[in-house]
Amino acid sequence: MARLRLLLLTVLVMAIASPAHASPWQWPLGDHRIDRPFDPPASDYGAGHRGVDIPGRAGQTVRAVAAGRVTFAGRVAGIWTITVTHGDERSTYQPVSPAVRVGDAVTAGQPLGRLLGGHPSCRRTCLNLGRLRGERYLDPADLLATSGSYRLIDPEGTPPDPPDLVGGDLPLDGPVTSAYGMRVHPLTGVRKLHDGVDIGAPCGTSVPAAGAGQVGRAGANGAYGLQVEIRHAAGAVTSYSHLSSLAVRVGERIGAGTVVGRVGSTGASTGCHLHFMRLVDGRPVDPLGRPGAGQARG
Repeated sequence: MARLRLLLLTVLVMAIASPAHASPWQWPLGDHRIDRPFDPPASDYGAGHRGVDIPGRAGQTVRAVAAGRVTFAGRVAGIWTITVTHGDERSTYQPVSPAVRVGDAVTAGQPLGRLLGGHPSCRRTCLNLGRLRGERYLDPADLLATSGSYRLIDPEGTPPDPPDLVGGDLPLDGPVTSAYGMRVHPLTGVRKLHDGVDIGAPCGTSVPAAGAGQVGRAGANGAYGLQVEIRHAAGAVTSYSHLSSLAVRVGERIGAGTVVGRVGSTGASTGCHLHFMRLVDGRPVDPLGRPGAGQARG
């Protein structure tokens, strides 16, 4: 009975916290979590945190949380900022290199620009997302869509471990220049399985780990060039090839998002890119999660 009362109280609090009239917002980045929550200041010029910080990677696409119109795209105190107006509310995005202009109409999920590094409130690269009604700051987390983001657990039990690796997520937010599957190798001319995906990115771009794990390889590996291999739970492995430099050592335990190296063109490579592989029980699988990809056809 005590647990039932606790559950009902939690549902009531969540219902009160989310205004019934407001439409849910989409997440502006692929990562659906908040590093630093909303902490409104006691006065207009007081200390506080007027938005939420969502972790991301430099160069990652930032998307509109809802349909609206761009009403600002420029620098605020030296920080690139975009503002989108949605009726009587506004969403703000910092630090973002704009791909839109003032007056542009945008739809929910439409790209606004690319995430930059160096926001003063972030411990690492992140997007500062703000929400305003008039001059009043509101908590963006109240509107961020949470469908499928929560699960009930025993309040008296041990909290469950977070997922170690999410299938279908790529470590860089760049174009896939060569997909997983059978292809003619651009250097050898031999038709064979391309055992990962190539992600276009400038040389020197930081490469984050796709999930937590232990470094099993960090060094030169033939045609793969400089390569980092990370062992995850349940027999899963990811690898990062053609790197220009390494940032981890063999045996090191790392978290999701830890920089493992930088994009390069070492080994058998035609230019700067990341060759990203995902293996399950020692066999390569499509990193994008498409069933049956890469099977030879007659």
